[in-house]
Amino acid sequence: MQHQRLYGWLILVGSMCGSIPTWADTPQQLLDGYKAEAQAESPDFKAFDPQRGEQFFNKTHANDWSCATCHTSNPAAMGKHDKTAKSIEPLAPSANAERFTNPKKVEKWFKRNCNDVLERTCTSLEKGDVLTYLLSIQ
Repeated sequence: MQHQRLYGWLILVGSMCGSIPTWADTPQQLLDGYKAEAQAESPDFKAFDPQRGEQFFNKTHANDWSCATCHTSNPAAMGKHDKTAKSIEPLAPSANAERFTNPKKVEKWFKRNCNDVLERTCTSLEKGDVLTYLLSIQ
């Protein structure tokens, strides 16, 4: 009986976590979650595009910032926060194997940085395009 209650709680908590897999430990698993979200948001969604992700990454948005403002135009290199001058480890998983392996950190990163750069949250399409671009960097 107690196992059934625990199982019920686990299902309830899991359903409140959204479609990003909380068990994801690879960038591809995160990308799969963004794909499911993008498909739910737009029936016209086909695939993520690394070129579109690169353009988004380097384009200046609100506050005259881009992702590249802090992460440089080479996400495989060290970056530096534009306001605090704090060093930032490389963003590309090819240069930093720790990147995009913790879903909670990834969502926190996207939330903070999208708000800084765009003054809004990123869409699943934007997240997927940027991640696809970052995964393409060797």
